[in-house]
Amino acid sequence: MTDIAMADKIEEGAVSEGAHPIFANAPRSVAFNKLRKRLIRNTREALEKFAMVRAGERWLVALSGGKDSYGMLAILLDLKWRGLLPVDLLVCNLDQGQPNFPKHVLPGFLTGLGIEHRIEYRDTYSIVTDKLPAGATYCSLCSRLRRGNLYRIAQEEGCSALVLGHHREDSLETFFMNLFHGGKLAAMPPRLMNDEGTVEVLRPLIYCAEDDLQKFSDALAFPIIPCDLCGSQDGLERNATKAMLDGIERRMPGRKDVMIRALGNVNPSHLLDPKLFDFTGLTDRRTN
Repeated sequence: MTDIAMADKIEEGAVSEGAHPIFANAPRSVAFNKLRKRLIRNTREALEKFAMVRAGERWLVALSGGKDSYGMLAILLDLKWRGLLPVDLLVCNLDQGQPNFPKHVLPGFLTGLGIEHRIEYRDTYSIVTDKLPAGATYCSLCSRLRRGNLYRIAQEEGCSALVLGHHREDSLETFFMNLFHGGKLAAMPPRLMNDEGTVEVLRPLIYCAEDDLQKFSDALAFPIIPCDLCGSQDGLERNATKAMLDGIERRMPGRKDVMIRALGNVNPSHLLDPKLFDFTGLTDRRTN
């Protein structure tokens, strides 16, 4: 029996014993149970396939206040509650000084559920708006500043990994943006090490569909905090790529799942990169 199959049996047995308090007001419908189990299954597959879990470690779970990070937190807490995730979790929100940011929401939410957390204030908003002209795309610089602070916090808290809520669509959009605009084949990896080699980045939701996370978030009524910086900008290249992928999915349902699996099914000899495949060596293997 595989680890995932065994975990399924453990999970089925644990359902009757309750769940983490974050699920206290969850719908009791068949539809929600199927949605939750699908997200759990997809997350466990990523955790196992990419060897993310090392028992006894401590993870810094980034919580922005958006649907994806809330969903990730709930899934990880569910797995931990059922004895399927043997790591310690510390939730962290980086308050970046955005206008109208409701500072009370996340501390109140996390404290009310008894979730260990750290709220860190760093005014990166002023840096981004000072460095970039009005109308420029803020996402890249904002992301770099946020990630640098999260790496620092992870080290301060003794965390081996920073866990981010990027999902299937995030990876696919990154792949096509690199293809169309960067001239390279690269997506969002499920696991990587930061440049300093001090903190690992994990993306356990890499197989989870954004639409599933939206339904999950709506069902659990998370207190969503909108982004007043990059989230307020229209016309971003990522938005155009998202619209393209959504259009493909509408015309050919299931294509996104096929595409995300394709990123893990690479045939180097059928690409054009001599660093990945020895094309010159083919001459030596020719038969006369």
